[in-house]
Amino acid sequence: MDSYKVAWHGHYVTWMEVGRNDLAGRFGLNAEQIAAAGYLAPVVTLELQYKRPARFDEELRVMTSVRRTRTATLEFVCTVFGADGAVCAEGKTVHVLTDRNGTLQYRLPPAIETRLEELMAYLEI
Repeated sequence: MDSYKVAWHGHYVTWMEVGRNDLAGRFGLNAEQIAAAGYLAPVVTLELQYKRPARFDEELRVMTSVRRTRTATLEFVCTVFGADGAVCAEGKTVHVLTDRNGTLQYRLPPAIETRLEELMAYLEI
């Protein structure tokens, strides 16, 4: 809680990360699983729009999805809902794919692409 008696703005990034890791991990796409496949997926874009403050002790719901891209990136979109169902924040993270040496991948590696397709099928995208 901050001096305005609402959740500190930086917590929203953490909540987005929790949602992303929960969803991605189900399909072998969290950071550890991508690294085990020989790749890294650093964040290159973080966007976040605050819609209404989350209150201290308010139970929140985080909804995470992915967007299809034309490049070797993973794009996760996230919405944080308050206890009343109102949107508290919306945002996205974009992750590039590199090998372990940091070489940018211009196409999704087959192992990552297969996992991403399974995730998208699950989400019906």
